[in-house]
Amino acid sequence: MYPLALMAPPSGAGQVAQIAETFGVEWSLLSAQIISFSIVCALLYVFAYKPVLQVLEQRRQQITQGLANTEKINAALAAIKDERRQMIAEAQQEATHLIAEARGIAARLKDRSRQLALGEAEQIVRDARAAGAQERRQVLAEAQREVGRLVMKTAAAVTGKILTPHDQRRLLDETTKELTAAA
Repeated sequence: MYPLALMAPPSGAGQVAQIAETFGVEWSLLSAQIISFSIVCALLYVFAYKPVLQVLEQRRQQITQGLANTEKINAALAAIKDERRQMIAEAQQEATHLIAEARGIAARLKDRSRQLALGEAEQIVRDARAAGAQERRQVLAEAQREVGRLVMKTAAAVTGKILTPHDQRRLLDETTKELTAAA
């Protein structure tokens, strides 16, 4: 009884057979189509699906690498910006130092120029005083000569005689002494 049970179609199988007959299914053709479809699926998996998956994996790796490179570039840019800010700060500090140094040099040059100008002004005053003294001596000498001449003329006119060179010299010396003492 046991072997017959295996041979007998189950009650559910009778219904499948009945539906298959209704739709005109032929089991040999269906089996061949299933095998052909399985072969096509295997070939597509090997020759199409796997390469597409590999390309997608490569793209994913490239995107990951690109993101990593972007992060590196952003970090490098941030470092460059920090370095630039630091360089600008150093340049500003150096410029401030140079300006302060230039102002100090300008103040020293101004003082030095002022001292040179004062020295030159004092020299000009000394030269002017010396020239004034020389002018005064010349004027006094000329005045002494003129006064001496007038004194001799006056003495000659008052005395009524012609003065000798010795008398003229004596009168001139006395007049010069008196004018020098008065000056």
